[in-house]
Amino acid sequence: MFYVQRNTEGRLTRVEAQAYAEATETLPADHPDLQAWFANEVMAGSLKQLQQSDLDMIRVLDDLIQVLTSKGVIRVTDLPAAAQAKLMDRSHAREALGGLSQLVEDDEAGLI
Repeated sequence: MFYVQRNTEGRLTRVEAQAYAEATETLPADHPDLQAWFANEVMAGSLKQLQQSDLDMIRVLDDLIQVLTSKGVIRVTDLPAAAQAKLMDRSHAREALGGLSQLVEDDEAGLI
């Protein structure tokens, strides 16, 4: 049994396994509204995790391109103009923040 609170349109706004003062009703675990609530919560969590992963991968790719260009494997001019512009923008922004150019933090030294 779950304790729930609904908004004025009848949609769930809070679901708890324990009773709480604002609960307006209880629902069994197999109730369709609860199933939809938990499905949305899982989806939202997965999307948030994916967004953070995207941000992390952008940094990895940025540093990878930096390493490849510094070793002469590729030239920035080998990339499409739009990619060149984005890399330059990121490079300027990082320089403005004090040259944050290390992918690995101090506690992760040696991983790459």
